[in-house]
Amino acid sequence: MSETPQTMTMLPGDEIRQIMWRYADRYDIQMAVMGARSVARGLVARLVADGERATHEWTEAKNSLYQAFDESGITAAGLDMEYGGIIEGPRNLALSLLAFELSWVDGGASTTSLINNLGLGPIVEKGTPEQREKYMRACAPAQPGEDRKPLRAAFALTEPLPYVGVDTGVVSGRVTVAKWEEGEEPILHVEKRGRFLTNMAVANVLTAAVDTGDPRIKSSCMVILEDTDPGVFDRGAPTLKMVHQLSNTHDPIFSLDVPASRIVGGYTIKDGVIVPNLTHSEIIEAVFSRTRVAVGLMTAAKLLSAVEPVIRYHRERYRGAAGIEAGTPRYDQGIQMKEDATQRLADVWATGEAAASLGFETARAFDALTPVENQVLADFAAQGITGRALMRALRKPQADAIELLDQLSKPAAERDAARVAALQADPLVQYVWLSALCNVLCPATKLWDTGYGANMLREAVSLMGGYGITEDCPGFLFYKWTDAQLEATYEGPEVVQRRQISVTMNNEVFLAQVAQWMAELRQQNAAAPGNGLDTLAEGFALWRWTRDFIHASKDAEGRPLSQSQRHGVLFPMADAISWLLAARSLVADIQELAAKGPEHPVVGSEIAGYVNTFTDLAHMQIARAVGETCRICGELVYGYGAATAEQSAEFQALRAKADIAMAGARLAKDRAARALVHVMIPEALDYPQ
Repeated sequence: MSETPQTMTMLPGDEIRQIMWRYADRYDIQMAVMGARSVARGLVARLVADGERATHEWTEAKNSLYQAFDESGITAAGLDMEYGGIIEGPRNLALSLLAFELSWVDGGASTTSLINNLGLGPIVEKGTPEQREKYMRACAPAQPGEDRKPLRAAFALTEPLPYVGVDTGVVSGRVTVAKWEEGEEPILHVEKRGRFLTNMAVANVLTAAVDTGDPRIKSSCMVILEDTDPGVFDRGAPTLKMVHQLSNTHDPIFSLDVPASRIVGGYTIKDGVIVPNLTHSEIIEAVFSRTRVAVGLMTAAKLLSAVEPVIRYHRERYRGAAGIEAGTPRYDQGIQMKEDATQRLADVWATGEAAASLGFETARAFDALTPVENQVLADFAAQGITGRALMRALRKPQADAIELLDQLSKPAAERDAARVAALQADPLVQYVWLSALCNVLCPATKLWDTGYGANMLREAVSLMGGYGITEDCPGFLFYKWTDAQLEATYEGPEVVQRRQISVTMNNEVFLAQVAQWMAELRQQNAAAPGNGLDTLAEGFALWRWTRDFIHASKDAEGRPLSQSQRHGVLFPMADAISWLLAARSLVADIQELAAKGPEHPVVGSEIAGYVNTFTDLAHMQIARAVGETCRICGELVYGYGAATAEQSAEFQALRAKADIAMAGARLAKDRAARALVHVMIPEALDYPQ
């Protein structure tokens, strides 16, 4: 008889996560994570346990979060090193990890930590050098000997977002010229009403989106407002939220006079008209393209944090009852004696793992993109290449990126090594490749993690029975479930993310990336079959075929299926690719663990068990993702009466391959569920402390 495969002995700790999420060699990030964890499982947990979520008011106890963020390094993690920061280089991964740690306990506390970065975001991403230095230095925690309080930032949009399918130029706030003396800097008057603005109980500085209300100002822009500016800085009344009560939210009113130097990114004057260098939508796109990732990971953290409390509840459910003796199965396993409980929890666990993997892969991709993007765009700007000329200049790099991906699709022995090396060293190729990838991964993270993640948090709460909807539920699961409903709307609800994916998933470079993933998965499956990698490859193949079908087809009434406003066609395809991307990210993390884990001095001997259990979780998640893709694609191919007999035969053949490739997926789920019965957990939850 064959030996029973080794399984995970304990839930994954830092050593495992640092390898999977690629920060084992980043001591600065590790220290920041530990600082965030100490705040989350200490102060934040006490605030929740003490009932601070029961009031809409911003209390003194809640306000203590800011000092804790300053002292632990959370505030400084969002700043450049020269202005008091603590993270070397791009910090998308670092900030995502901090949001994840805080959300492990409470989403509102995480939002409170993130909002300062969002408020500074327009300045950090697109501000002038003077703006970046002034406000990042002012927001840095005071150093020993300094007699100052750090500024707190907020962000005022309350407008349509890029890719939402409406006119992003429609902005409610207005900016006019208040005074413009000859030879002096213009003074601007800003009228702005905010809605649902976080941090407004304490914010000293605000970045606000406004449209021009004056012929002497050419376009919309973003403007920096301070609470000491002349005029009205009314913070407004607290928003009566039912969730995220550890973040402060108001509907403020601003009517302020500010110097024109507060226009984010600067301005020029042409023929007596103030011309902002950047419109508000250009700035927003740069900011939100990154910050949505952390919000997705907030929900991923909630899912993974639910696993241990549910295990503990299930195992201890019958202890203390008459006739339940120590050492008996009912005493030791409790509800875990029943397959339904462990398999449903395995679904929650697999979802959390895939959500985290997708989010952290996206954060790393942005870290890789940032320096390349800065270099490329600076070079183009120096050459005066902008607008349509910039699009033309990127055509050749796009073709080169597709060529590179085609080379990488081949087995290593069949590649043109010299050509691959040359293409990989080309910053323009890297720019168009990483941009195409991030433009899909970012909204997919936000859409899938918060949308489907919120649904699975409901499942986690239900696994606690009636205990799940009590204030003293271990792990605060009810709060996490309800908080996730708000996170699904942060920085654009599902419709915004689906709209962006429906556009960016058609990028030829991204489609070449999908083809490369398919080839890679098939090669990996040939080397180690039986883990669902062929299933995932067939899922991508079905999605790609359906995408091509949609772009070439009309419905029974003669209307094109690919028309941009046909959300009933394109949005489900966005859902399908998001399912597949999440599963693929989890596979990549497991492969990283399998490759690097055996070298680890602490957990190296246990790696096989972790890899085996994670592989089972990934296999079951792949089956679910491909199943969803088959359903969605089937509805679209047949539901509009557009498929010919030949196309139907092609689709049926592809779907049959995907279905057949699911062999063994339910056995993997059985194994993952059994691992939950035997995995060791601490005697007590480590928060609140």
